[in-house]
Amino acid sequence: MPVTSREVHLVSRPHGEPKPSDFEIVETTLDDPETGQVLVRNDWVSVDPYMRGRMNDVKSYVPPFQLNEPMEGGAVGTVVASQSPEVPTGSTVLHDLGWREYARVDAAKVRTVDATIAPPQAYLGVLGMPGLTAYVGLTEIAPVAEGDTVFVSGAAGAVGSLAGQIARKLGARRVIGSAGGPEKTRRLREDFGFDAAIDYRAGDLPGQLAEAAPKGIDVYFDNVGGDHLEAAIGAMRVHGRIALCGAISAYNATEPAPGPNNLVLAVGKRLTLRGFIVMDHADQAGPYAQRAASWLAEGALRTEETIVEGIDQAVDGFLGMMRGANTGKMLVRLSDA
Repeated sequence: MPVTSREVHLVSRPHGEPKPSDFEIVETTLDDPETGQVLVRNDWVSVDPYMRGRMNDVKSYVPPFQLNEPMEGGAVGTVVASQSPEVPTGSTVLHDLGWREYARVDAAKVRTVDATIAPPQAYLGVLGMPGLTAYVGLTEIAPVAEGDTVFVSGAAGAVGSLAGQIARKLGARRVIGSAGGPEKTRRLREDFGFDAAIDYRAGDLPGQLAEAAPKGIDVYFDNVGGDHLEAAIGAMRVHGRIALCGAISAYNATEPAPGPNNLVLAVGKRLTLRGFIVMDHADQAGPYAQRAASWLAEGALRTEETIVEGIDQAVDGFLGMMRGANTGKMLVRLSDA
């Protein structure tokens, strides 16, 4: 039977920081799946920083959201009707049609996940895109070597909180993170195992970094850009490596953000600065998930979730995440299943 579903549409393109009025919740009806399709009740929906870029009508590595159409993003849900023998009813699946309560999806575009080794929402966080991003950044893009000092910006977020822990698993001697406010920096040290935590809101980022790493840093995992990237370049040791993952400090900018004013140091220090997009490394998703699941089972990887309830709160969850209201992964829970 057809099901009624609510979904979030982008109705105007934000200028600067998005506003609730840029979005609208729309009720729709979904028919039964056709041959080769499944109907998924979304139980968990992900909101992520990269989605801000898709709200702009500009060419990028992912297409922009279309106005007056449902937005997209990671979701984990339960198959409630199936016309695919490969994905039977009752399966727990990961797919990209988030921002809605139900999704009719081609079976070829879902991935069945094992909800017995970790909670289903873990596939949107530690076992999914954020975890893989941290892992690829520290193994392929800016490889961590035994004894390295590693600096992670945005360290209390979904990717950053995992990057610090993974750096340690890869042999880092000292791990430093930055976050906003004393509570988050406390949690970096006490809950996520960082050796030192910098409160960027306290000012003097280069001075704080020099105090935390008086001998410099070998690897920088950049989620923030701007002043963080500039401070990291100043603190890098010779032959240091920088993984350019994101630049959330500029995502709401209405004018081009200035670049680091000390980039010339990259020449003398022989630095490597490399940007990356996690979808280019999708072949590692399976092997990484297996490795991370074993770390979780051993209790060697700490995860954190910030949860908002219901599709009505999805936009607030996204806006809060962009302002740094979350610790760990920001999620929208749509069902208790």
